[in-house]
Amino acid sequence: MRAEGDQEDWTRHRREVFEAKEQALQAAREAEHEKATAMIREAVARYQAAGIAPVALRARPYRGNGTIRTSLTGWYLKQDRSLAVDDQGRYYVMRVDGSLVARLRGATPEPGMAPLIVGRGARDGDTFRLEELLEMRLQDPVTA
Repeated sequence: MRAEGDQEDWTRHRREVFEAKEQALQAAREAEHEKATAMIREAVARYQAAGIAPVALRARPYRGNGTIRTSLTGWYLKQDRSLAVDDQGRYYVMRVDGSLVARLRGATPEPGMAPLIVGRGARDGDTFRLEELLEMRLQDPVTA
């Protein structure tokens, strides 16, 4: 049998290991976000240089039909208008609360951490490398 002190040492060690792994995972996410944001900013400059104007972005509600007005302008990354970027290089998942207030006044999605692989882990299996998706929109922009 383990002594009580051994159990406490083991528990403390496990907590330290978990915290170290969590910190490493967060650092990796932040590094990926920084790299992805740099790619987005470069793509935005290319869109502007090519004369591809930003459009008023609309979001879809988590439940229900239709779209909801936002205060954002930018470029959709996917034809289904589920992802977008703004002129500051911020990345958005275009989903919001579909409440009556949001439908009347509009809503503003929060920018998210930009990934290098878009759709990783999604159930639909629709994954793209961010740089490919950005290039596709340069060649074939999603218009309003």
